[in-house]
Amino acid sequence: MRSLVKLIELGLGICCALLLAGMTGLTVVDVVGRYWFNAPVRGAFEVTQLMLGALVFSALPLTTSRREHVEVDMIYGMVPPVMQSLMTAISGFVSTVVLFVLSWRLAAHAVRLMEDGSVTNALDIPLAPLSWIAAASALLSGAYTLVLFRKAFRRGF
Repeated sequence: MRSLVKLIELGLGICCALLLAGMTGLTVVDVVGRYWFNAPVRGAFEVTQLMLGALVFSALPLTTSRREHVEVDMIYGMVPPVMQSLMTAISGFVSTVVLFVLSWRLAAHAVRLMEDGSVTNALDIPLAPLSWIAAASALLSGAYTLVLFRKAFRRGF
């Protein structure tokens, strides 16, 4: 099981690196083309938006599995360990529910986008695949938070 998790994380990491490199390369080519040759890349803004959305959702499971989300812990250190465990368990439960609901709603949205045949304005790129990526990413992140929640719950209160 751990090797599968490592493989998924490696794949997502490579995907994020490629998306970031692609966004950077496209932006450089677009800026150079626009200002030096008066010929911007057609649809660069749309493609950049799509790649940014894919990057954010591809990075979500990585951030979740490594517990690198932004956390505000103003009172966490001031309460006894039993309360810290309870707070961790509650936040894990809430995060799990939110991510699973988000995944469900994104999948429903992807179905609607597919049925409508929704595409981008300039390049007619279908929008449904990005929504499916987002739904799968939120589902995977929800699975990670579920595992973290179960670990906190097993440690006890």
